[in-house]
Amino acid sequence: MNFGTKQPGTKQRAWSRRPRMLGLVAVAAAGAIVVGLSAPALANTARPNAHLAALDTVSKSSPLQIWVDPPRIPAVQAFEKLYPNIPLNVTTLSSSASNAGLEEKFTLFNRVGSGWPDAIFWPGNSAIAWATSPQIHYAANMNNIISKSVQNGYPAAVAAPCIIGGKLYCLRNDVAPDVLWYNAKLMKQWGYTVPTTYPQYQALGVKIGKQHPGYYVAMLGDTYAVERYLWGANCPTNDLVGPKKVLINLNASSCTRVESMLDALIAAKVASPVGIFDTDAAKIGAKLVMTPGAAWYGVYLFEDTFKVPKGQITATTPLQWPGTKAGTGDEGGGLWSMSSHISGQRQTDTALFMQFMAANPKWQVALTTGLPAYRPDDAAWINRNIVKSGYFANPAQIGPAMLKAADEIRPNHEYLLYDEGALWTDTVTPVLAAGKPISAAWNAYQNELVNNAKLNGYTVVTH
Repeated sequence: MNFGTKQPGTKQRAWSRRPRMLGLVAVAAAGAIVVGLSAPALANTARPNAHLAALDTVSKSSPLQIWVDPPRIPAVQAFEKLYPNIPLNVTTLSSSASNAGLEEKFTLFNRVGSGWPDAIFWPGNSAIAWATSPQIHYAANMNNIISKSVQNGYPAAVAAPCIIGGKLYCLRNDVAPDVLWYNAKLMKQWGYTVPTTYPQYQALGVKIGKQHPGYYVAMLGDTYAVERYLWGANCPTNDLVGPKKVLINLNASSCTRVESMLDALIAAKVASPVGIFDTDAAKIGAKLVMTPGAAWYGVYLFEDTFKVPKGQITATTPLQWPGTKAGTGDEGGGLWSMSSHISGQRQTDTALFMQFMAANPKWQVALTTGLPAYRPDDAAWINRNIVKSGYFANPAQIGPAMLKAADEIRPNHEYLLYDEGALWTDTVTPVLAAGKPISAAWNAYQNELVNNAKLNGYTVVTH
């Protein structure tokens, strides 16, 4: 996963999902690192004895080139400690690394014919769109490279963003489906019933605004608000419906119902224009009674950032819109890709590295705070990070809610060459900060989506 100053998904939390400007900083070159998985199909830690291309060998003088963000460093260290035979050179992408700047780097690498990393953890998920384009052609099709046992460990809804035209171009690090987080202590104290639908959520939010002024049920100023509310409602902001053809229509009923709901919550003074990563987010977050939010909200936001005391916060299954198929949004879930420019031993060792990062419990269970995308690791992660953490109220209900949500992530929402979240914070957030309703920015946001889609070469349809 990737975010601006911190990153949910690791015990060393720092993050940058929405890209800004590129910064590449060399970290100490790791010594020898060999990859393996403790999953059954990958338990053998020895390097396969295959006849490997002489020109694509890996050695101390020619190590694997790996680009990661700072939160991935503990994983690299765990990997190095367990397997000391494959030389690895690590370069970190700064927390302010920009998608555009990174694309320029790869364009330069293509021009000179060298420089590509063997594997990369993308600073922003939308990078997979240009990394798989004919112009850049960086990401390798891993259908026949990554172990089938690892590929089969991803639920279909979780793997979907990485499968383009039937080809596997990335591995998910974690999954971030939206569940309903709520303060169980306040709900019980005030005699409220936990909502199961968005109309119930709206009605209770308005009631809280009247009966308990100063408390909140929504934070709207961050890039993830689009995934939280619009994706969760099946509102088409970036639905890929054909080759370079996208569906964008904020006037669809699936969108306008969100607009009306959020305006009602804003009018009731229970929806804040502050974003979840803003400097004053903790002040609002400490007063959140409930909110749709990703699996990583519990540890990263409520415990570490908002500092809500233990024994109060819990989560249940995602809110639903009546009359529509069950579904939810997804806020993050970082992506790994492999270079299409390698083969032989280098490709084999890179695949082992990526499989470790994607599926090994020494990283995915022991160190990360994000729900693993690789389903076989989920039970152990939930037991360690939720059930036995000592922080949550009603912890037994949280894990099943997260797993159900992961299977209900709505399809058709693609990572494309324009960033719908960044456009939200550029267009909608300033309007909210000025005290105006969502509806005052709705048409402008639609126009920005359409214009940016066209600017990036997409044909836009509205139905």
